[in-house]
Amino acid sequence: MEEDKKSSSLAMLSLSEIPTPREDADEIVALVKTGGRIVGYKLKSGAELSKEEAVQLAKSGGIKGVGIAKRNGNYYLKSLPDAQEGNNLGNLPSISKEQD
Repeated sequence: MEEDKKSSSLAMLSLSEIPTPREDADEIVALVKTGGRIVGYKLKSGAELSKEEAVQLAKSGGIKGVGIAKRNGNYYLKSLPDAQEGNNLGNLPSISKEQD
């Protein structure tokens, strides 16, 4: 159990921002991928957002269960660590989209 707390603490440190979700916040139910790369997210409401749109919505409290991380100058969403594996973004189903 102590190891889980350490892992959660390290995961939280990797986030640049942890927005407070609004009461009406949506949740991510699938990843949208092109060529194996995440390009967006599908929400429970049915909306599909680009990574950039999803980051902006999360920042304004519109998506629950996620934090914002940055890699190579690009912002993206990460699951907030909790005791459930099933809600981790990496464990969600994927939707494949053709490249434009």
